[in-house]
Amino acid sequence: MKQYDYLIVGAGLWGSVFAHEATQRGKKCLVIDRRNHRGGNVFCENVEGINVHTYGAHIFHTNDKEIWDYVNSFVEFNRYTNSPVANYKGELYNLPFNMNTFYQLWGVKTPDEAKAKIAEQVKEAGITEPANLEEQAISLVGTDMYQKLIKSYTEKQWGRKATELPAFIIKRLPVRFTFDNNYFNDRYQGIPIGGYNKLTDGLLAGIDVRLNVDFTTEKDTLAQLAETIVYTGKIDEYFDFRFGALEYRSLQFDHEVLDTENFQGNAVVNYTDAETPFTRIIEHKHFEFGTQPKTVITREYPKEWTTGAEPYYPINDAKNDKLFRQYKELAEQENHVIFGGRLAEYRYYDMHQVIGSALKKVRVHFGD
Repeated sequence: MKQYDYLIVGAGLWGSVFAHEATQRGKKCLVIDRRNHRGGNVFCENVEGINVHTYGAHIFHTNDKEIWDYVNSFVEFNRYTNSPVANYKGELYNLPFNMNTFYQLWGVKTPDEAKAKIAEQVKEAGITEPANLEEQAISLVGTDMYQKLIKSYTEKQWGRKATELPAFIIKRLPVRFTFDNNYFNDRYQGIPIGGYNKLTDGLLAGIDVRLNVDFTTEKDTLAQLAETIVYTGKIDEYFDFRFGALEYRSLQFDHEVLDTENFQGNAVVNYTDAETPFTRIIEHKHFEFGTQPKTVITREYPKEWTTGAEPYYPINDAKNDKLFRQYKELAEQENHVIFGGRLAEYRYYDMHQVIGSALKKVRVHFGD
């Protein structure tokens, strides 16, 4: 007899949701994580009474009422609305691209004027079928906005020229012809009151959790503990990089406590010029409308992923997608192993998509 029904590798959202749902169905779970905390990338550290998003800004948003009700059953969410600001060499612009942005850039006051300006610049650029990210962006918002607010920011973020990046990356870029600074169109949006730890602690309540445990170095021993493994780590690592390593973009976060109540007046300010080495500054207290006497800011620096660095964004180009399909074929042959989450599925997930994916896997697995 095994000690547990499920060994869940990774205490992030995907693993935590699966563990909670399996436990609700009478199963015994052990959750392990190589880090020294639960919650994966949504983990928050309390600094000066402020919930600091340790691994970058996480804003929950969804149109799915079932998922919204699900997360709110563990912790109440506030009314935070994501309205970032762009700083281009000291000039400030509202994001996402909307009538406020068009007015700030061109002085236009009506949607027709903004559309005409964009159409004029697209025509001058001679773009009909966008072949890369640069051409796709210009076709959406024109040359001026692309040069000031997209080009350098994107090239810093991905470490590649915009002309070398696929067009689909920018297709989800919000562009609207209303005076609306809300980045997301989703019906539900907010931040857990008291931070994301309350969500993951709620999901993992009453479940055995062991931290500072590396599955890859103790695989044989750990696998003996449970009937089934639920693996949310890097799929190539699970198979000892048999076909080579999948590529990612990584990030570096520099946190700083400042002896001031309000540093930038907004939770997120993007720096879109090429000279500034970081892509954005996050001021965490504004996620929860904080009034603490001090503030905590984080400068976010994109960087190329190397072995040992945290993998954040998969490079879903043709080469890596082909490599992933090879690993996926191996995964499908594994008995008593369930693969799930952004690293195991090598895809970018928003938080609501992570939770939705885990709930779907649970229902299929348990035949609900």
